[in-house]
Amino acid sequence: LTGTSREQRAFQYLLAHAIPGDPHHILQTFDQWFVAAERHMPCHATSGRIVERVLLERAPLRVLELGTYCGYGTVLLAQGLPPGAHLYTIEGDSRHAAVAEKVIRLAGFSEQMVELIVGPSEEVIPRLREKHGLMKADLVFMDHWKRCYLRDLQLLESHQLLAEGATILADNVLFPGAPHFLQYAKTCGKYHCKVHRASLEY
Repeated sequence: LTGTSREQRAFQYLLAHAIPGDPHHILQTFDQWFVAAERHMPCHATSGRIVERVLLERAPLRVLELGTYCGYGTVLLAQGLPPGAHLYTIEGDSRHAAVAEKVIRLAGFSEQMVELIVGPSEEVIPRLREKHGLMKADLVFMDHWKRCYLRDLQLLESHQLLAEGATILADNVLFPGAPHFLQYAKTCGKYHCKVHRASLEY
């Protein structure tokens, strides 16, 4: 009714209520907006703890996020990275990317630490090394179109962009579901798999 998108409304709420340069408060404010505007509870708490634990255990220096959306996951990842780490995040929708860029900078992360790349993942991944300087990713966080999970994992493999012992975190593999990705990960012999239970977003 207002003519502004849900994503733009979320950012406007952040501007009015969040503390600039405080990633933790940015995430808290996102969750508050989710309750106030969407009328249901966020469930980022469970998945967020999983991400935070993995970051603490692995201390990755090169992280790749597929699916930036509004930047919530990007801020969550960036705030848990060790000094000197670099986060590359890919968003296919330019409108979402425009909001995410503002959210990431509002949280206090520079372009030198968090690089937002706009474009389809299948086109960006093959150019990551030559154009963006990503040699090997220690951690990959997948939260984009579920049908793209398997294709993009295999693209990362074929372009040798996964570091030895790299961790792949894939969200929502049971619902809406990424069955081909799951089957491949469990049967190809390259990965040790663990499914984490979390609440549904809706």
